[in-house]
Amino acid sequence: MSAAAQVVVVGSFNIDHVWHGEALPRPGETLVGSYATGPGGKGFNQATACARSGARTVFVCALGTDAGAELARGLAARDGIDLRAESPDAPTGTAGIYVARDGSNSIVIGPGANGLLSPEFIARQAQAIAAARLVLAQLESPVESVLEAMRLARAAGVRTILNPAPANAPSTRELLAVADVLTPNETEFAALLARHAGERVDAGALAEFDDARLHRLCRLLLPRGTVVITLGAAGAFVSHREDKCRGDEVACYRVPAFEAATVDTTGAGDAFNGALASSQAVAPDRSFADHVRFASRYAALSTEHEGAAAAMPKLATR
Repeated sequence: MSAAAQVVVVGSFNIDHVWHGEALPRPGETLVGSYATGPGGKGFNQATACARSGARTVFVCALGTDAGAELARGLAARDGIDLRAESPDAPTGTAGIYVARDGSNSIVIGPGANGLLSPEFIARQAQAIAAARLVLAQLESPVESVLEAMRLARAAGVRTILNPAPANAPSTRELLAVADVLTPNETEFAALLARHAGERVDAGALAEFDDARLHRLCRLLLPRGTVVITLGAAGAFVSHREDKCRGDEVACYRVPAFEAATVDTTGAGDAFNGALASSQAVAPDRSFADHVRFASRYAALSTEHEGAAAAMPKLATR
C-alpha cells in the first residue's frame, strides 16, 4: 500500500462454517439445514468493513500455513487491504455458526493461530500504527497483544477503538484505559460491568433503561472515554465524558437503528465497528453522532446478505 493506512485493524481471521436452519438447535437436538463456508473472524470482518466503506486499511493478524491463510491473503488483496500476518505453528482459526430463519445466530470459535498473535509481532507494526489515524481491535486475539497495539497507538497520538467482543473474552482495566472509544453490545457491556465495576445488570433489559441510568453506568465503566452500546433493533446508545463530547452537543443520546430486510445478523456488529472506524478516519471533522449514524446504516445494510466478511457492503464513496 503506497499511502499510509487510515485505519489499522488488529484481530482475528477465521474460516467460518455456517449452517442455516429453521431455528437454532437446542441441547441434544439434531436439525436438518443447509451448509456454507467462507471468511470471517471479527478482525477480518471489521477490516473488510473498513476497506469497503472507504478507509485505507492495514490488517494485522496471525494465520496458519494452510489453505485458510491463502484465502485470507487473496481476499485481502481483492479489497486493497494490506494484510500483515504472523505465522505461528497452529492452523488458521475456524468458527462454527448456526443461523436461524429469523436471522438470530450462535457461534463457537476455534482460535488456532489467532490465539498466538504475539506482542513482539505487534511491536514490529509500530510504524504503520503511528502513521494511521485510528487503531481498531477486538478480543479474539491475546489481551497482551491487543494492549501492545493500543499502547503504541496512544503513544503516537493515534485514536483507538476497542470492540470488547466476545463477551467471555478476558480483559483488564489497563486495556480499557487505553481505549478512546469502547463499543460493547448489551451482553458485552453487562459482562464488563460485572467484571470491572462490580455492577450486575440484565443485558436483555438494557435497551429499556433510561438515558441517565445508562450514562451513569457507562461513566462508571470508562470514566475518561466514549462508550457506544449497540442495542440491536433498538439502535445504539452513546455516552461521552462530559467535557469531551467529540463534536456532539450533548454527552449522551440514542441513535435509532436503520430498517433492513434482514437475512443474517452474523456480522452486523463487525460491520458497525468497521464503518465507525472508517468514518472517523476518513471524515475526522464530522460529529461523533454522524459517525454513529453512518455505522448504523452500514450495519443494517450488511444484514441483508448472508455471511460475515462477504456480507460487508462495498460503498462507492463516503
